[in-house]
Amino acid sequence: MGIGGIISAIVVGAIIGALGRLVVRGRQKISIIATILIGIVAALIGTWIASLVGWDTTDGPDVLEIVIQVALAALFVALYAGYAGKGRRR
Repeated sequence: MGIGGIISAIVVGAIIGALGRLVVRGRQKISIIATILIGIVAALIGTWIASLVGWDTTDGPDVLEIVIQVALAALFVALYAGYAGKGRRR
């Protein structure tokens, strides 16, 4: 993976992570770095799941793949926010 691949992973991760945070209700105390990392992981796993089901080879934009990625990002944001929130309350 070259520098272009790394930059595109960061950009896609930031977008997917931000969309995931928008889906989760309430306020999350998560840093932008955590949001980007969650987005990158969600994008990679979502792409993998979409390829297993065969949704990655559609004509036009892969809407179902994006929905999976955002749903995973929302799940990971909620889990991380809950985990981080418990650690700060002690």
